Amino acid sequence: MKYLARTATGEPLLGDDEGYVPLDAVEPDLRSVRDALPRAAAGDLGDPADAPADPVPAADVSFGAPLESFGKLWGVGLNYEAHAGDLDEQRPDEPASFMKPRSVLAGPGGPIRLPPESQSERVTAEAELAVVMGRTCRNVAEGDVDDVIAGFLPVIDMTAEDVLRRNPRFLTRAKSYDTFLVPGAALAVPDGPVDLDGLSVRTEVNGEVRAENEVRNMLFPPAEIVSFHSDVMTLEPGDLFSTGTPGAAPIDPGDEVRAVVESVGSVTAPVTR
Repeated sequence: MKYLARTATGEPLLGDDEGYVPLDAVEPDLRSVRDALPRAAAGDLGDPADAPADPVPAADVSFGAPLESFGKLWGVGLNYEAHAGDLDEQRPDEPASFMKPRSVLAGPGGPIRLPPESQSERVTAEAELAVVMGRTCRNVAEGDVDDVIAGFLPVIDMTAEDVLRRNPRFLTRAKSYDTFLVPGAALAVPDGPVDLDGLSVRTEVNGEVRAENEVRNMLFPPAEIVSFHSDVMTLEPGDLFSTGTPGAAPIDPGDEVRAVVESVGSVTAPVTR
């Protein structure tokens, strides 16, 4: 696995398990992580070990967001049957998707800022596997999705659950408060075809596992989600699909939330108001 990332001051990085080097030390013609997305989708990113400089361990890097600006932000609700049961919802027959504005994005490490209690008294946090697009595409067959995906991120998604329960038509508002999407710092770029089925997705609050499931138990796997939406609209590099959570956990000021996606990464954020 390779990783695309940016420093807190915006310098693009390419890394592996040994650490990170400047992106242009390996790919001299690339000036940003966004420039690298099509190459990541094609499987043509160079090897960080070929850089003339020694890698810097991830623990010594101050990370910013992996992209200066994401594109469209899609979420998929009720994508694990067990979670649908928690919410007393029926299994959907096709992806229960929604969009979020880019203003929801928090930097890696958050914080997650809860809305005033006058607007919501029950916010939940949800660990999810996110897919980031690497190529402009339309009408992509499921078998060809690997050719248009740049990589994967762990994300923490939030919902103002009491707002949503008042009326399902309030979904956009319930999902769209500032800081209600926290992406991981590093985009995981597979070295070849990746089998996601056995990977676990885990929601933790204050170090306690609150929900966990495997990607194989999604109602609509990532390839189907991407293919389905490519029939609706043109997908572009930097678009993000958050593919659903195994379970949500209520959060309060002072809590620490962690999303863990096996073999992809994790992201942690404190909760404030």
